[in-house]
Amino acid sequence: MTSNDTPQLPDPRVQPTMTVPEAGSYLRLKKAAAYNAARRGEIPVITVGRRLLVPTVKFRALLGLEGAPARDDAAA
Repeated sequence: MTSNDTPQLPDPRVQPTMTVPEAGSYLRLKKAAAYNAARRGEIPVITVGRRLLVPTVKFRALLGLEGAPARDDAAA
């Protein structure tokens, strides 16, 4: 896998939340597996109505990237 194949995590200042399937794609999970992980608390979520949303800041922290700048910031 090259760095071009790796999806870029969104900048929390631009995209404060993402869907569960989007977060799952960064973990290479299928949609059902991502929702199961969210229900178990393995992927951090907030509930808005019936929707489950993943806070980008918490997801980045889960991956150990809380102090790392987004790729766009690193290039500047």
